[in-house]
Amino acid sequence: MSAIYANENFPLPVVEELRRLGHDVLTSREAGNAGRAVPDEEVLAYAVAQQRVLVTINRKHFIRLHRESSAHAGMIVCTYDPDFLGQAARIAAALATQPNLAGQLLRVNRPA
Repeated sequence: MSAIYANENFPLPVVEELRRLGHDVLTSREAGNAGRAVPDEEVLAYAVAQQRVLVTINRKHFIRLHRESSAHAGMIVCTYDPDFLGQAARIAAALATQPNLAGQLLRVNRPA
């Protein structure tokens, strides 16, 4: 399963479901990075240093960072979805189809 770093704004119920599905998810709070207004570049640098795929709903900024450099373990940018279990399932499915996300950006959007 995947090693994931969840950005501060990422919904905790999705994190919990991803863990239940077997993924190793570290949150920014658990890493001591919550509530400190950590710049996006530092969030990504932390994920890179930990060799974790970054998951976020802060799409605009992280898509820009990916375009600037693909030197990361992978990024999953999501739309906000109040169906937390469904969102976790879609992320898990995306990870299953792309076992090696190094340098890649995946988009996981809520269904229309």
